[in-house]
Amino acid sequence: MATKTAEGAGPETGAQHDETVAETAVTEEAQAPEQPETGEETVAEPRRASGVGQGAGAVVSAALGLVSLNGGWVGTVASARAQLMGQLKTSSQAGVAQQIKAVYGDAWHATALWAGLFAVAALVVGVAVLARPAFGAPGRPQAPWIKSVAWGGVALGVIGLLLAALKYSDALLGLPSAG
Repeated sequence: MATKTAEGAGPETGAQHDETVAETAVTEEAQAPEQPETGEETVAEPRRASGVGQGAGAVVSAALGLVSLNGGWVGTVASARAQLMGQLKTSSQAGVAQQIKAVYGDAWHATALWAGLFAVAALVVGVAVLARPAFGAPGRPQAPWIKSVAWGGVALGVIGLLLAALKYSDALLGLPSAG
């Protein structure tokens, strides 16, 4: 029985074929990863979470905390809308105090309200990131930078919420009196 070798060198006899097969088997065994001799199967280690979601949550918390301090674009738009509505609602015969409240007071309160909403969102996200390890995999510590950024987001959220409450209640930079 004539067969071709792997290199295509020509016909080979049965003995040569057996040697070629044996050499191939030895080569494949040398290249294969070592298996344990005990007959046990190797167990793949469980895939561990990298903490990307928690890190992203911490950064989002800090960003929301910063937005709560400066009002953000949404607060500016809400303020401008409230100011325009105040101008449209007040007549020219309205008193100065009523005009100030309608035009500027409502806009100030709209800004404070949106800042407060962003502060609450920063607090919720930051606390959720900090509480996540309690409900996650036991023995898997949270990265220190994630904790630090999340705590920063919580702190900014608390400060933003406090400032929003003071602005909304007119305790901080209240409207001037008309008289």
